Amino acid sequence: MKFADLGLSDELLQSVTDAGYDEPTPIQAQAIPSVLMMRDIIGIAQTGTGKTASFVLPMIDILAQGRRRALMPRSLILEPTRELAAQVAENFEKYGSNHDLKMALLIGGVQMGDQIKALQEGVDVLIATPGRLMDLFERGKILLTGCSLLVIDEADRMLDMGFIPDIENICTKLPQNRQTLLFSATMPPPIKKLSDRFLSNPKSIEVARPATAAKNIAQHKVFVQQRKKRDMLRHLLRTDDVSTAMIFCNRKTAVRDLNKSLRQNGFASGEIHGDMDQPSRIAELDRFKDGEINILVCSDVAARGLDIKGVSHIFNFDTPWHPDDYVHRIGRTGRAGATGRAFTFVTDDDAEAIANVETLTGVSIPVYEAGSAKGQAKHKDAPAKDESPSERPAAKKPSRRAAKGSSKKLATDEKVVSAERNEQPAEPPKTPAPAEPSVAAREEQTPAEQPFTEENDDWNGPVPGFLHRSTGA
Repeated sequence: MKFADLGLSDELLQSVTDAGYDEPTPIQAQAIPSVLMMRDIIGIAQTGTGKTASFVLPMIDILAQGRRRALMPRSLILEPTRELAAQVAENFEKYGSNHDLKMALLIGGVQMGDQIKALQEGVDVLIATPGRLMDLFERGKILLTGCSLLVIDEADRMLDMGFIPDIENICTKLPQNRQTLLFSATMPPPIKKLSDRFLSNPKSIEVARPATAAKNIAQHKVFVQQRKKRDMLRHLLRTDDVSTAMIFCNRKTAVRDLNKSLRQNGFASGEIHGDMDQPSRIAELDRFKDGEINILVCSDVAARGLDIKGVSHIFNFDTPWHPDDYVHRIGRTGRAGATGRAFTFVTDDDAEAIANVETLTGVSIPVYEAGSAKGQAKHKDAPAKDESPSERPAAKKPSRRAAKGSSKKLATDEKVVSAERNEQPAEPPKTPAPAEPSVAAREEQTPAEQPFTEENDDWNGPVPGFLHRSTGA
């Protein structure tokens, strides 16, 4: 099937062709004709399947007819994060190049002035995060009564971030006679309840089983001690043919600390998390996309919907607390048919979390073997595989005099070679030993090795062990 078979306008098809696309993905092939027929849609698709274009493309053709009015957007797209909102805006700019459509972006972390000015001039497409939209609505800076098309994107992420009450509030302020499109990677009960309430006879489209990872992503779990996680990460980054990688942590402070550690160890890394302002987050993403850095340490703010081409590896430095986040995290690689690798570090405390992930995805994640049966890589404090026994530190042993005429030193440090312990002297020494060996050591000695004392110095044969005990030697 080609895009030309989906009923899109010639101008839009030209924009799609200019962007380098010819064949739609399964979610696009099923959703676009239904959206053009003005039907409500529930789209369930794993991340990386192209669902953004499945609503952006038909929206452009639908909005090509009609006129915009001040403060009254004609359509509304709700996104859970600023990055997703910005990415959808990029899609509209790319595919709407041959159409006269105005778009506004309402996100937090930036000044309201320019956003309010754009609304006053009138917009066809309003892309917003729920918090900033409700803020402007309560200030009387926006009216939603003229919105005829609503898109709720990444609905399950909205649920995780606590936005469902805001979405319900927004839906009550929109016209009842509207078209609603809901897209989500999973369909938990609260999202099903939301769709039952606000969608009218929707067409359900599912291109993959809910909460499944793409088959072209090789998944591994790595059992490792908490204090060895950074060593393991550096080992994999250096040995697993990593071109570009995203590393996910559960906490923002962990993101900062890990990025600092990687940079100190010579890696070209950056970071992105919720405490950064929007310009800084966009700048860091641009550095990663442009190849200035090839490692991006992230919180889950970057786990949903970001389309960054060429990410070869995903590292879950922390096993995600919510199993749904696992699917979204590893979905940043293996996009558009490419292959990828995903490693999840599992400590003793993560047993329940990784079990929940495997239960949700229905896949038993194989254990990655890296230098030992437990999947742990070789670290600085472990001996090298080719290290000889004489190079390994050993416990101190009682020193004894070497054979007569030998040039070997007394073993006074911790490195006592095994050959020396078993060496037989050619003839007994004629000078007293500087120190009496222990009882255990004496019992291990052959008769020829027994030391002499001043009392039996004229004896030219082996000295029985009992003489030492009787003389107190």
